[in-house]
Amino acid sequence: MDELILELKKEIISALNLEGMQPEDIDENAPLFQGGLDLDSIDALEIIVLLDKHYGIKLNDPRQSKEIFTSVASIADYVSKHRTK
Repeated sequence: MDELILELKKEIISALNLEGMQPEDIDENAPLFQGGLDLDSIDALEIIVLLDKHYGIKLNDPRQSKEIFTSVASIADYVSKHRTK
């Protein structure tokens, strides 16, 4: 799981153009929205695209996305259980 968390951190940094940020700068348990990385709805869309492109995961239910996107750790947990790639 640690390897997947590191991979996700790198992909999030790249997809969201978080310049100057390193994977170790992101606490995998910190909230992604409203604190922590303080991401917005556009960032959420970028992560949805990332999950589809890299892991074959399609998210259609906004309520589901809200639960999954709590933190990097919650995304990693979901990916580990539902990835098709």
